[in-house]
Order: sequence, then structure tokens, then C-alpha cells
Amino acid sequence: MATNRSRRLRKKLCVDEFQELGFELNLDLKDDLGVEEIDTFLDQFILQALDANGLDYVGGEDFGLVCLAGRGSVTEEQRAAVESWLKGRSELTKVEVSPLLDAWYPDKPITAA
Repeated sequence: MATNRSRRLRKKLCVDEFQELGFELNLDLKDDLGVEEIDTFLDQFILQALDANGLDYVGGEDFGLVCLAGRGSVTEEQRAAVESWLKGRSELTKVEVSPLLDAWYPDKPITAA
């Protein structure tokens, strides 16, 4: 694909100055949790960690991508807030939070602002 793109196309493709950042989560829930406990945890995760920070989540209950609810990028402070919230939960045995990465093209390096 050509690299000489118009501003409009770069915005539509979320590349270059329109790159949007997010981060991946990899979670392990305790084996002895019931369905209601998992549902409660997920509801609290959405309300307290994501909605409270203006974020959205795409994925399952154990792995997914966190991105900004609207257009734009997740900040390092938002990533740290979600990581802190998750590490304080007793329902999880493992929490892995990736560094910020390109939400649309994860294999692409982050462009300098």
C-alpha cells in the first residue's frame, strides 16, 4: 500500500498522526469462582475500571483489548489506573497488562507525537 496518503485517508485508517493507542489484558480468574461471582466481577470491572476512566473493552473474560470509548488514545495514567484496579482484586490469580500499543495495528510501532 502506498505510504503517501491524504490527511483524510490517514484519519480514516487511524495511522500516522491519527494513530490510536490501547493496551491488552490477560487475566486468570480463580478456578473456584461461581458464575455469579464472575458476573459480579465483570460488572464491577466495566463500571469501576473502564467506564470510570472513559474506556471500552473488546474481548472475553480472560483476554482482550482496552481502548478509549471515543476516538483517540488511552493515556498511560488510564492504563495504570486499570492495572492498579485489577491487581487489587481477589478474584484474579494473574494480571498481565501490556504497554500501550497501536489499537488498530498492534504489530506497528507507536509513532512519536
